[in-house]
Amino acid sequence: MKNALSIFIAFLFFQASAQEPVDSKQREIVIQSVNVIPMDYEHVLENQDVVVKDGVISDMGPSGRVRFSKKAFIIPAEGKFLIPGLNEMHAHIPQTDELTPMLEVMTLFAANGITTVRSMLGHIKHLELKAKIETGEVIAPTLYTSGPSFNGNTATTPQVTVAMVHEQFSMGYDFLKIHPGVPLASFNALVKEAKKEKIPFAGHVPAEVGIWHAIESDYKSIDHLDGMIEGLIPNVQKIPANQIGLFAVHGAGRADLSLLPKMMKGLFSHHIWIVPTEALAERWLAYDKTSKELAAAPEMKYMDEATTQKWIEAHEEILKHSTADEFKKFIELRKKIILECKNNDVGILLGSDAPQVFNVPGFSAHHELQYYVNAGLTPYEALLTGTAKPAAYFDRPNCGMVMTGSIADLVLLNGNPLEDIKQTQNIEGVMMHTHWLSKEYLDAELKKIEKKH
Repeated sequence: MKNALSIFIAFLFFQASAQEPVDSKQREIVIQSVNVIPMDYEHVLENQDVVVKDGVISDMGPSGRVRFSKKAFIIPAEGKFLIPGLNEMHAHIPQTDELTPMLEVMTLFAANGITTVRSMLGHIKHLELKAKIETGEVIAPTLYTSGPSFNGNTATTPQVTVAMVHEQFSMGYDFLKIHPGVPLASFNALVKEAKKEKIPFAGHVPAEVGIWHAIESDYKSIDHLDGMIEGLIPNVQKIPANQIGLFAVHGAGRADLSLLPKMMKGLFSHHIWIVPTEALAERWLAYDKTSKELAAAPEMKYMDEATTQKWIEAHEEILKHSTADEFKKFIELRKKIILECKNNDVGILLGSDAPQVFNVPGFSAHHELQYYVNAGLTPYEALLTGTAKPAAYFDRPNCGMVMTGSIADLVLLNGNPLEDIKQTQNIEGVMMHTHWLSKEYLDAELKKIEKKH
């Protein structure tokens, strides 16, 4: 009886501790007998032991042949698959002075295997959050953030725009975010000053700028495929804006596809990355699903009722002004552009735009991966957009792959995503920075968010 009680107490202790993060600074973490997808090229290393120490993969090799401490924390992973942590390259962190709402969104990302986030609309408090993450004060994905938006209401003159560039650079923002409405003169001033300060700029392509001038100006990334369909429409400047629509949803049928090779050549030669946010296009502008169907998605339980209602209204409003035929042409052209980017070695980055209309943070990244596969990428090519490609974008050669010496941002999956990209959703645990976050821990954190909404 005494032995049985001891075993039961030990079991309870294990269960409790399994729900708490394990820090590789305190003890080695070993993911044992796992199938590794390194992402250096398309292959699987079967039955590997992966040792993590101080947030780095310190050793890796065939199971049973790798040495590690007797006190190591062992994660049995036979039959499971290990990939690098995913990057969400078009995210939005709440613009608030409160830390809690920001951490909730970051938790949603982390629970979905997102270990790095590029935030596209900065706020002064985001710099504080970034610092807390870097020092380990909070456990959350690595954060890169833009400053506040350059748009028609803020970048009103070249002089004002230059002052904004200087301010954001001096404050330590990682890049500049461009929104619609920036006048051409202000945009040109931004480009000149940003290059002088060596701070990247990314985002939308303002109408006065256009895709061709945007390409020549050396954006770091163009998001949403913004301006690209417009750039394929002859004499687009003579067409009323309401006949082109949001992201050119009404204009796809006018596109001259013979211009695509020139566009691809320009993007490639200027080293411009593309962040499609296809999940935004295909969910917000979904013509084949009702708002109620989209609002009934399982992940919507993590969003509050007011947000859900706003998204329903946004979806229903846009459906009033377009036809199913327009939507079909629009989506098919976007798919073609994505595939052409891949075929012409234009870098594609995983970015869904979340939270945004029916895009719940973290969950939408998995939708985005599926849309890339639907567009013609292989599952491996889709995975590259969220792993090795962002590492190249950020110039972090020790990230985005699973190999000895790499930063240990990792996702443990229960199935092989090279066979079915949906397996990226089948998460058993996440290794983020120095911490192992078990499925039990992540589920418990998600439950807390669900209860609040």
